[in-house]
Amino acid sequence: MTPRPFVLLSFVATLAACGGPQSVLDPAGRDAGVLADLFWVMLIGAVILWVAMNGLVIYVTRISPRQFSHRSAETLIIGGGIVFPTVVLAALLSYALSEMPRQREPGEGLTVRVVGESWWWRVAYTPDGAEAPILSANEIRLPAGRRSEIELAANGVIHSFWIPALGGKTDMIPGRETRMSLKPEEPGTYRGQCAEFCGLSHAKMAFGAVVMTEEDFTAWLEREAAPAAEPEGPEAIRGAAIFAAQGCGACHAVRGTEAQGLVGPDLTHMGSRTTLAAGILPMERAALIDWVRKPDAIKPGARMPGYDHLSDEDLSALAAYLEGLI
Repeated sequence: MTPRPFVLLSFVATLAACGGPQSVLDPAGRDAGVLADLFWVMLIGAVILWVAMNGLVIYVTRISPRQFSHRSAETLIIGGGIVFPTVVLAALLSYALSEMPRQREPGEGLTVRVVGESWWWRVAYTPDGAEAPILSANEIRLPAGRRSEIELAANGVIHSFWIPALGGKTDMIPGRETRMSLKPEEPGTYRGQCAEFCGLSHAKMAFGAVVMTEEDFTAWLEREAAPAAEPEGPEAIRGAAIFAAQGCGACHAVRGTEAQGLVGPDLTHMGSRTTLAAGILPMERAALIDWVRKPDAIKPGARMPGYDHLSDEDLSALAAYLEGLI
C-alpha cells in the first residue's frame, strides 16, 4: 500500500471516534452543543493561525528568499508575528468568554444531587415542591427539553462529573458544593465518567446517563419513589432471605424493607438500571453473581466484601432477588 492511501485510511479511521455515547463531538444536549461549536471555532482559528504563520515563514525563506528593507521586515514581523496572532487569539477568547454564561444557567424545577464516592455515585432527585429526595445510585436520568440543576459533592477525594454527550465536566470537591446544569435534547442512553483521578479504580468509575421524554421521565420518577417490588417466585424469595441473613441491609437500603443502610448504594430499584458496579458491568444475572462473589476482583479497592463463601445456588438466588428490584 502506498503511503498516501494509508494516510487517508488512517484519517478515516479516526473519524469513527467522533460518534458514540461518550463523544464530545456527537452532542445530544444544548450544553454539549455549545462546547462542540467552541471546539470547531477554536480549531478553525488555530488552523488559520498556523497556516498564516507558517505561510509567512515559507514565503520569506522559500518563495521570496531575498533581503528585505528595514521597513518591510518590520511590517512582516510586527504585522504577521504580533498584530495578526493577537487579533485572532483575542477573537477566539472573546467568543469563548461569551459562551460561559450559557454554561451557568439555572435549572427549571428538577434538582439532581450527585455525590462522588469510592468508586461509585450517590444520586438523589428532588423535583420542584418535593418534601424529600428520591434516592438512587450509579445512574443519572434526565428529562429531554428541560434544564436540570445538578448539585455536586464528594466524599473523601476529588472527583469530576462528566457526561461528554450532554455537557462539560465539573469538579466534585470534599467539603464544598459545586453546581452545573444540563439541558439534554435527544432521548437516549449515554455514558458518564469520573474525569479526575480519584484512586485505585478511577478508570472503572462510570455511570449510565439516560435521557427520557418528559412524560416517560415523570412516570419513571414516580416508580423510583415507590418502595421496592416484592420478590416473585421461590428463587427470588429465597434470595431476599439470604440478603437479610448476610447482613446486606447494614450497608444498603431497600425501601419498604428492613434494609436501611447508608454506607453503600441504594438498591431499591437497582434491577431497572442500565449497568452494574458504577457503569462497568451489564445488569445481567451472570454479572450480578460475579460481582457479589468477589467485587474486588472486578473493581480493585472496592469496599464491599466478597461473598464467595456462598454456594452457587445461593448466589443465583441472591442475584434473582436483586434483579427483581425494578
